Parts: sequence; structure tokens; C-alpha cells
Amino acid sequence: MAPQQEWFEKDYYKVLGVSKDATEKEITRAYRKLAKQYHPDAHPGSEERFKEISAAYDVLGDAAKRKEYDEVRALGPLRGGFAGAGAPGSGGFGFRVEDISDLFGGIFNRGTRTSGTRSATGPQRGTDLEAEVHLTFAEAVHGATTAVNVTSDATCRTCGGTGAAPGTSPKVCKRCGGRGVVVENQGPFSFSSPCTDCGGRGLVVDTPCPTCAGTGVERRPRRVRVRIPAGVEGGQRIRVKGRGGAGRNGGAAGDLYVTVHVGRDPVFGRRGRDLTVEVPVSFPEAALGAKVAVPTLDGTVSLRIPPGTRSGKTFRIRGRGVAADGSGKPGDLLATVVVDVPEKLGDEQRAAVESLASLLPPPARTGKGS
Repeated sequence: MAPQQEWFEKDYYKVLGVSKDATEKEITRAYRKLAKQYHPDAHPGSEERFKEISAAYDVLGDAAKRKEYDEVRALGPLRGGFAGAGAPGSGGFGFRVEDISDLFGGIFNRGTRTSGTRSATGPQRGTDLEAEVHLTFAEAVHGATTAVNVTSDATCRTCGGTGAAPGTSPKVCKRCGGRGVVVENQGPFSFSSPCTDCGGRGLVVDTPCPTCAGTGVERRPRRVRVRIPAGVEGGQRIRVKGRGGAGRNGGAAGDLYVTVHVGRDPVFGRRGRDLTVEVPVSFPEAALGAKVAVPTLDGTVSLRIPPGTRSGKTFRIRGRGVAADGSGKPGDLLATVVVDVPEKLGDEQRAAVESLASLLPPPARTGKGS
């Protein structure tokens, strides 16, 4: 993968708020926290910040990309691309990092470049794709397998990616012997460059496939199955390796990154791996104490409410929260007691409440000063 200009300009470690020696878990944990904090669905107007966070995790969350990013950043003065001739601090001397290959290629008249930055020959990795998926609360908690629709370059169905018309096969390039490069000796030096006969593939297609015109890929819509792990949170990105755009000239396929959106649940709320739930109780139950049924993800459990429990009191029920996919302890269920006050009372009920009120001392109403 060629370094992007943004790699030279952006400190992705600073964007995620982690050190350069942070572990993969620390990077993922920092990303999830920031993605939840700045997700556009929850915080309108934070789209650019969310994109910046996602771009940083796209690089640092991939070991190969992170290694290449670190190497690029370690170039020191080169990482700024020298900003061009006459730029401040350049002393009038300027060229871009990608111009290095032009420099040597021009001196020895070797190599070809297209699109200004990369060689069009040789294997090329497919593009990474983005998609979104909307899950119910239960699907996010328990995990699910779903599918997303993407439109991208995919392996040609007619030729199977060979680029050759049906009934024919690519042949080994005679000039490079299938290596994809040719080597020329110039005195004490030797130079290699992509073979112009086969375009760096090492194979030659005499009769191109009519569907893909010999490229081996075609652009088409497709459905990609995605396994969502248990315990996923809203805003989290799932990487599906190798399901992005198809590579060219034998290059590897790109990856698919799926952003997860989670719907609300009528009963439960969520704080990380902990679930929250409100438990309505009557005044007699709160005053005298009682056993009440508390809903969980797997049925109900019995919770003892001690006498004198006030509305808003929260009880922690261990191990009844969200279970992590693969490893780790499940979270807890945080049950908050809410004293249910009836909106209407019958004559007998009113009389009973009035009788009770006459027996109870009045509450202190002084409150706390501001």
C-alpha cells in the first residue's frame, strides 16, 4: 500500500490519544471510546472528527498498515514531503517523497509511473470498502450474522480472474520468464524494472476476456456476509479481511470495514458491558422490603429489596450483563428501583393512604443550599 499524503501530515497516535508503543488492545479501546463519543448519530456536527478518528484507526488498527505508517513517519524531514520548492523552512530546495523514484528512474531511464504516484504494472492491492449495518439491541448483545450490499471491483465471473477468454489460458511471458521484471546490467550496477511485455504480471493474455477486457476484474454489486461478534457497541467498526475490492494483476483483495449502528431496547439500557434496567416497586414493597422479579437477557432473577429502600437506589446483579465474544467476564445488570406512585386512587385506597399519612412523621424539607 502506498503511503497517503495524510500520513505525512497527521499524527494518528495523537488523534486516538495513545502512545506510539500502544498495544493493539489499547488502540482498539481508545478508538471505541472516541467513536462512541463523536458518532454523528449521537452528536450531530461531529462528522469530520468521526472521520478523522476512523481514518486513524484504519491505519493503526491494521498491523501491516501501522508498520508502514511508522516507517514513513520515521523518515524525519522527508515525511513533510519537503513541501515543494520555496516552501517555508525548505531553503528553496523542494521535492516530494514520491519524486525520489522519479529522480533515479530519470537518471537511468528506468521504470514507468502513472497517475503521478504509483506504477501501473505489477500486482496491485484492491481498495478498502466501507459499509454500514443496523442491528437490534439483542443482535448486538448476542452477536449475529448479517449481509451488506457493496458495489466494487470483484473477480470476473467469466474468466475467474485470469483475464483470458473462456477456453484459453494466460501464457508465461517469454521476455521475463514469468518473473514480471527484467534485469539489465549497466557496468557495476544492475537495474530491474517491470516487464513491458506482460505489464509485470509474468503472464501474457493473447485472447482477453470479453467481460473484463483482460483485467481479471469487473465492477458489480454483491452481498457480503458479515459475522458481528457478541457485545459489539454502536459506532464500532468490524474489519472483514479480503472482502473489499478485488486486486489487479494478482494483487490481494482489499478489506471491508463495516460500521455498526445499534437500536434502542424498550427494557434495557447499556453502559459498556453493563446493562441497566428500571424495576418498579410499590410503596409498601419499598417501605417493608420484598422480593421482586428483575428481567434479564435470559429470563428473570429474584432480587431482595431491603426495608426502607428509596426510589433511585441501584442494585448490582453480578454476571447478568453483556458477555464478550470469545473471552472476558460478562458485565453486570444494574437494577434501579423506582417507586411506583398510582395516578388515581379509589375511595378505600385514598382513605388508607390518608390514614397512613397521619401516622408518619413529616419529611424534612430544608434541602441543601446551592
